[in-house]
Amino acid sequence: MEVKIEKLIKNIEKAIKGKREVIELSLVPLLSGGHLLFMDIPGVGKSTLAEAIARSIDLKFSRIQFTSDLLPSDIIGVNIFNRNSNNFEFRNGPIFSNIVLADEINRASPKTQSALLEAMSERTVSVDNFTYKLPHIFMVIATENPIEFAGTYPLPESELDRFMLSLRMGYPPEDIEKDLMKAGVTHGAKTIESVLTHTDIDQLIEASNKIYAEESVVDYMMNIVQKTRESRFLSFGVSTRGSIEFLKAVKSYAFIKGRTFVIPEDVKIIAPFVLSHRVIAKDRNIKFKEDIISEIIQNIKAPV
Repeated sequence: MEVKIEKLIKNIEKAIKGKREVIELSLVPLLSGGHLLFMDIPGVGKSTLAEAIARSIDLKFSRIQFTSDLLPSDIIGVNIFNRNSNNFEFRNGPIFSNIVLADEINRASPKTQSALLEAMSERTVSVDNFTYKLPHIFMVIATENPIEFAGTYPLPESELDRFMLSLRMGYPPEDIEKDLMKAGVTHGAKTIESVLTHTDIDQLIEASNKIYAEESVVDYMMNIVQKTRESRFLSFGVSTRGSIEFLKAVKSYAFIKGRTFVIPEDVKIIAPFVLSHRVIAKDRNIKFKEDIISEIIQNIKAPV
C-alpha cells in the first residue's frame, strides 16, 4: 500500500513541486470519505493541485466554475421531457463524478451552494421527489478566494462543516518559483496521467479504515474537541460531525505516513486543518482560527 501512496504523491508532484506536505494532507479526505476546501490567494496552484489529484487516478472528474449566475440545476442535473417516450428523463449534472472540483465556490449564490449539501453529506441527489445515488468514491474539492469580497458569498457554517479539511497552499519554495519564472510557465496538470485505478483507491480506503487508534489517543482528541466548546475565544466549538471526521482524518494521515496506528503527533498535525473552519470566533476580526486551535493543543498534555 505504501508503494501506491508514494506513486500517487510522486505523480502529483509533477504538477505541484515543493509541496509534499500539502499533497499528503490533500489525500486525507480521499482516503476517508471526506471533502477538501482550499482557502488561499489566487495563483498559488489550488485548482492545479485539485486537478492533478483527479487526473492521477482513473476516476471520473468534473470541474464546475462557480459564478454568480450558476443555478443548482447546473450542478445536480435537470429533468428533460422526452417526446419519444412521452416521459421526463433525468440528465445527470457534473456532480455525478468521483472527484468534483468546485472552483471559486464562494462566487455562487447561497441557493446554488446549498445544492452541494445533500451530495456532500449523504452521497445522494434529490430532484422532483426522486433520489439518485452518487458514486461510492465521491470527493468535492472546493477552492475559495478569501481576499476578494466583491461579488462573493461567505460559505455558511453548515456548508463549512461538511468539509473534512481546509488547507492553504502558500507560496512555492523560492528556488522552485525561480525556475518557474525562468521557464515562463505556471504549474500545469493537463499532462498528468493516471497511475492508480478505481480498485487501487478502494483498497487504500479499506486499509486506511483499519488503522488503529489507541483509547488514550481518542481521549486526547476528545479533550481537544471539548476545549474548543469551552474556549473563551470561541462562540461555538467543533460539532459532533467534526469530531467524527477528526478521527477519520487522523487515521488516514497515519496511513499515508506509512503507519498502522495513530500517534499523538498525527493528532497535533491534523487538528488545525480539521477543526479551525468548524469553529466560530467571538472576535470576527480573528483571521486565523488555526492559532486558537494550536493554543488549545499546546495546553493539553498528549498521551505518552
